[in-house]
Amino acid sequence: MPLDYQPVAYPGSVLRFRGPASDLTRPFVLCLGATETFGRFVHDPYPAQLMRRLEAPVVNMGVMGAGLDVILGDRAIRAGMHKARAIVLQITGAQNMSNRFYTVHPRRNDRFLKASTMLQTVYPEVDFTEFHFTGHLLTHLRACSRDRFAILQHELRTAWRARMLRFLASAPAPVHLLWLSRRPPEEVTPGGRVAAGEPMFITAPLLEEVAAQAASLTVAVSSRAKRTHALRGMFYGPGEEAAARALPGPEAHRCAAEGLAALMQPCQASG
Repeated sequence: MPLDYQPVAYPGSVLRFRGPASDLTRPFVLCLGATETFGRFVHDPYPAQLMRRLEAPVVNMGVMGAGLDVILGDRAIRAGMHKARAIVLQITGAQNMSNRFYTVHPRRNDRFLKASTMLQTVYPEVDFTEFHFTGHLLTHLRACSRDRFAILQHELRTAWRARMLRFLASAPAPVHLLWLSRRPPEEVTPGGRVAAGEPMFITAPLLEEVAAQAASLTVAVSSRAKRTHALRGMFYGPGEEAAARALPGPEAHRCAAEGLAALMQPCQASG
């Protein structure tokens, strides 16, 4: 059965975050990220588990379909960052951001809005009015031409790196990065291509480069044995099975909370 996420709103934002609502007047740890941090299909997502392990307030401001655009631009998130004693930032894919080739929706970053003149020039045979989501768009463009797609992929990685470094440089509190996925950062296909799956286009060397500017990096991935039982412990409605399979399950969330707590408890004690 599907879960009741108890959606809540915070001042300054039209976004709906996962409930229950948190008290933003006391010191807290702020968790930022996309669908994985929101905890879609997971009854006990890592922010809730982290709160119990730290025995301190943890606020979940994960946003469904988010990329770095909404994390950098939402007023409630920015206000939360300035009140937080520490920030957990889930690594998001490079596809859900506006860039020199296309524009995404400012709040639902997984939604494609329009192609730039540059992208139309690179792919003159494509009718971009047919696409509404970045995933569908990129799958089609890669099928059209792998050589031209490599140009687009390079741009996405470059934009992601620049925005991540800007976030880390401007963050008012220590930032703990979290890789929460069904694949490890270094996983590649037999042909040497980075494996599919979120965070899309993010490689191990790219992750290491930005992690060097953060307080820590935690990698939480379901074990290969558990991936054969991908949906165990997940709650979803009719027609949502494929979406559930693409997301990390309860085991990965437990690993995330465990790893983050081990790194942050000394900070809590010293604070």
